[in-house]
Amino acid sequence: MLKIAIASGKGGTGKTFIATNMFNTLIRNNHKAMLVDCDAEAPNTAAFFDITEKERQEVTQLVPVIDTDLCTYCGKCREYCNYNAIFLLPAEKIINVIEELCHGCGACSVACTYGAINEKPVSLGHVIQYLTKEDHTIIEARTRIGVLSPVPVIKAAIKTAGNDNEIIILDAPPGTSCPFIQTVAKADYVILVTEPTPFGLSDLKQSVETLKTMNKPFGIVLNRSDIGDKTVKDYALSEDITLLLEIPFKKEIAVKYSGGKLVSSDDPDLAKQILAVFETIYAQNGDSSYQW
Repeated sequence: MLKIAIASGKGGTGKTFIATNMFNTLIRNNHKAMLVDCDAEAPNTAAFFDITEKERQEVTQLVPVIDTDLCTYCGKCREYCNYNAIFLLPAEKIINVIEELCHGCGACSVACTYGAINEKPVSLGHVIQYLTKEDHTIIEARTRIGVLSPVPVIKAAIKTAGNDNEIIILDAPPGTSCPFIQTVAKADYVILVTEPTPFGLSDLKQSVETLKTMNKPFGIVLNRSDIGDKTVKDYALSEDITLLLEIPFKKEIAVKYSGGKLVSSDDPDLAKQILAVFETIYAQNGDSSYQW
């Protein structure tokens, strides 16, 4: 079983295009695969498939509830909170929990020696399981509007995926912040999708440096490869980074993708190149005998 994260340093590079078409190519070639949409603040991979909802799991977090009859307004709970989620005016005897900032760590409960803090569950979002018409599973992490961190929902989605599939595709959130790190941390290999532009190169470098510190193997997919310049290719060559796939800019690809169509279903050349990517990844992971 191999978990492969499809990531990018910036939005708009074609990360979801790669993730959905990789999953589509795998299942069309009879591989046991699963797609997990970890872009919990803007999930959209399910829109490309004919699906039915199978199961919906609510993701909750315990946040403190302060009993003002028992509270002495000593301020210990505020001192222990690393996220500034407790507002306190001791002289006015005002104390409130800012639930949007709370990370559910429980430090305030440990700090309070007066028994003034209890906890209640607060909804962060949902993990939704879908089935395609061929009975393949797509898992979607979807954060509730207003929740500041999607990380707990992402973790729940990856946990729900389990380890029973040959390949699990993780469609990671863009950027290199906590949601990205929590997604790629569970991956065996990371595919960085980029574009041949100055912004593409700048954000690619940030992603590469982050993955190096995490000791994660990775390669690059260069989308819209025939526009822009050669600086991304030169950078990959200088850093000895595997260039897994180049996809040229084509109007018909953009039209199909914007209409929610899977290009790999009608483009056998692209499907063949995608399978070659998996062959390369497996070879880099020490298994060159697998038949694609």
